[in-house]
Amino acid sequence: MRKSILFMLLVLLASVVKAQKIAIVSDSWGSRLTIDGTPFFLNGMNWDYFPIGENYTYSLWEQPDDIIRTALDNEMPLLRKMGVRVIRQYTTIPPRWVQYIYEGYGIYTMINHSFGRYGLTVNGADYSNTLYCKADIQAELLRQAENFVNTYKDTPGVLLYLLGNENNYGLFWSGAESEDLPVSENLSDKEARCMYELFNEAARRIKAIDSSRPVAICNGDLLFLDVIADVCKDVDILGINCYRGDSFDVLFKDVREKYGKPVLLTEFGADAFNAITQREAQREQAAILLSNWQEIYLNAAGMGQSNNCIGGFTFQFSDGWWKCGQKKNLDVHDTNASWANGGYKFDYVKGENNMNEEWFGICAKGKPDGRGLYELYPRMAYEVLREVHGVDPYLSTPSSLEQHFRAIRERMSNNQINTK
Repeated sequence: MRKSILFMLLVLLASVVKAQKIAIVSDSWGSRLTIDGTPFFLNGMNWDYFPIGENYTYSLWEQPDDIIRTALDNEMPLLRKMGVRVIRQYTTIPPRWVQYIYEGYGIYTMINHSFGRYGLTVNGADYSNTLYCKADIQAELLRQAENFVNTYKDTPGVLLYLLGNENNYGLFWSGAESEDLPVSENLSDKEARCMYELFNEAARRIKAIDSSRPVAICNGDLLFLDVIADVCKDVDILGINCYRGDSFDVLFKDVREKYGKPVLLTEFGADAFNAITQREAQREQAAILLSNWQEIYLNAAGMGQSNNCIGGFTFQFSDGWWKCGQKKNLDVHDTNASWANGGYKFDYVKGENNMNEEWFGICAKGKPDGRGLYELYPRMAYEVLREVHGVDPYLSTPSSLEQHFRAIRERMSNNQINTK
């Protein structure tokens, strides 16, 4: 009897610690991510934690455990209530907090290694712009990629690995602050090709260490898509940061025809400030995000359009008061638009900037207390996205999804979804 009980306990323990098999499946239905064979649509969110008055040098994960736990216990319930199933985090997050978020709130994490996006130091030399063709830089980034996957491979709650953050823009831009988007590929094709070849080699090495999770890269829109298609054969997912306004246009079709890999919108969104009227623009933000998510759903597997979208990560959960200037006026919610984008028609004027970096939050942010903890105030977009995430495209039809989104728009028009 005692042996039987012991055997049963060992079987139970094995079932608990058994790693999930997360994979990309592509067939006549389309491409989708699966967890142990079950399709899983990525209703994601770019989530971070920066108290007003701090900038990118602040790290929640360097705070005492009680502060970290309180911050997570304040915000993860809001994310879960909103229907968010996975958040995006960089490699600063310790594995134990990934596990805490997953086991406490059922929310997965996509772990993101920046892969030289913001420069690096190699053999004592500092590179503000990563030179991807240099042999010592290549060796260092591949070493980092291997260390990265070894750090997280046994962590419950890790959904997939993401390399980079629009590193192709880093070939043009000298800093991390957003600028007008590049409009051409007129730079050394050699440097770009070196970078994407390195991405592919890193993906290959990561999968050799952990074959239970997919590997994605994060590109700035579709710049260099032809190069990606040529050299990134071992990458599982094309992640795209895309800011085109209320429509992604032919993005899904372009990737399907030129690359054939599944699409994951790693960033997209709209700011909640009108650069013309100089007033908050909650309704405009919510309407753009609603249109974005409708296209994401209708390009999921089985929907009859491109059938290649596995989900998206809205940018972002709360306002970043440090984004404009990054090192100054950190206590000021800056209303200076820093770049122009004609896709956001509600406040675009030709020749003028209209993108307000500090106002992309689905939630507004309150002043912190002495421990750096603060309250969030959900905007209209929060309520809209909570309704959006209330349906699973894999359990829907194109007509039922159209009806779902039409109903949300009608509720917005009838002022049944109000600003906070």
